Amino acid sequence: MKIVVSKNAPEAIGPYSQAIEANGFIYTSGQIAMDEKGIIVADDIENQTHQVMKNLFYVLEGAGAHFNDVIKTTVYLIDMKDFDKVNAIYAHYFGTHKPARSTVSVRSLPKNALVEIECIALSGANYTF
Repeated sequence: MKIVVSKNAPEAIGPYSQAIEANGFIYTSGQIAMDEKGIIVADDIENQTHQVMKNLFYVLEGAGAHFNDVIKTTVYLIDMKDFDKVNAIYAHYFGTHKPARSTVSVRSLPKNALVEIECIALSGANYTF
């Protein structure tokens, strides 16, 4: 098991890692719209979603992976009315790659974030399909 650290993504705000690489997989912690200094970047869903996706990119990059290596994501939304806006931004980052995904409505998120996304990706050691 290996702890993944990216200086370009915000540090964990609790007793957990940005991601863990284990048995050929990368498991990211949920990312919210904090910058690398730990400050929420915006109060609108579009800009928060862009920041979340950038954070995921940097965490995956820290593990030597990319969005094309993602096999499953979970999206947590405060308001399901934002689903279409988040979906459009999410699709922009994943392009033609379409990992499995769940979207869950939640009452609240850390730091009053509007969206949080986590993912599971294949590490370089697991390309045996």
